[in-house]
Amino acid sequence: MTEIRISGYGGQGVILSAMVIGKAAALYENKYSSLAQAFGPEARGSSCSAQVIVSDEKILYPYLVNSDILITMSQEAFRKFSPELKSDSGIVVYESELVKPEGLSANVKTFGIPATRIAEEQLGKNIYLNIVMVGFFTAVSKLVSEESAKKSVQSLVPEHTIENNMKAFDLGYAYGKKHYA
Repeated sequence: MTEIRISGYGGQGVILSAMVIGKAAALYENKYSSLAQAFGPEARGSSCSAQVIVSDEKILYPYLVNSDILITMSQEAFRKFSPELKSDSGIVVYESELVKPEGLSANVKTFGIPATRIAEEQLGKNIYLNIVMVGFFTAVSKLVSEESAKKSVQSLVPEHTIENNMKAFDLGYAYGKKHYA
C-alpha cells in the first residue's frame, strides 16, 4: 500500500492531480485506490490537499496514516504536511521554485521540478503545472505506468485542453527521466 498526499493552494489543480493518479491505478493498473480531499472555504488561493491510497489489495481504511509520498506545490503545504511523511522511507515530489524542502530526515528522497515555469514557458499558461507535476511524479515514482497515467489525464481533463495537458504530462515525464533516471 502506498499513501500519497498531494498539496498546494486551491487553483493549482491539486484535486485533479489526485484524481489522475487514483484513476490510473484503479482503472488502468487493476489496483485499488481511494481519494479524500480537503480545502479551505475560500477555495482558490487557500490551502488544499488530497489523499490518495494505492494498493494491490482492498483498502480497509481510506485515510492516510503516514504518507509514503508527499507531492507539494507550495511552501505552506510542505510545512503543514511534511511532518506526516515517513521519515525512514518517504519521498517528496515538489515544485522547486515554490518549495524549499527543509528539516527532512536524511532517509527521505526529494525530487524537484520547476513545474510552473515549464508550464508557462512551454504552454503559455501556468494552469498546466499540475499535469506537469503528475508526469514528473509518474517518472520518478514508477507507481503507475506512463500509459496508464496518460489515459487517466485524457479521460479527466476538458476535451478542448487534452492536447496541452498531454504536452504538459510529457514535459514533466521527460524532466523526471532526464534528471532522475
